[in-house]
Amino acid sequence: MSNLQLEAWEEKVLKTYLDGVNLTKIPASRKKRLVVLRWLIRKFEQEVTYTERQVNQIIARHHSDYATLRRELIGYQMMERENGFYWRLPASVWKSETEIMK
Repeated sequence: MSNLQLEAWEEKVLKTYLDGVNLTKIPASRKKRLVVLRWLIRKFEQEVTYTERQVNQIIARHHSDYATLRRELIGYQMMERENGFYWRLPASVWKSETEIMK
């Protein structure tokens, strides 16, 4: 799949699962969930440390199940957590869907 095709597919996925800035549901498909998580992680600034409460509040602006989405962001290594604090990791270390399946 070319970059243009991939971008078009990702846009289609986001249109399917987003109603404005609200996530209507968490995709069951890991591939589609990864697209949604990449969209969601951009709501967090790089090099900023957040408390768990702040992370929950930011995610809750987009979907009520902030705990699941927070765990997914950690699982895909998009965020790191230590001593109750969270921060966004660089895209270069994010896991792909195939790495998560291992």
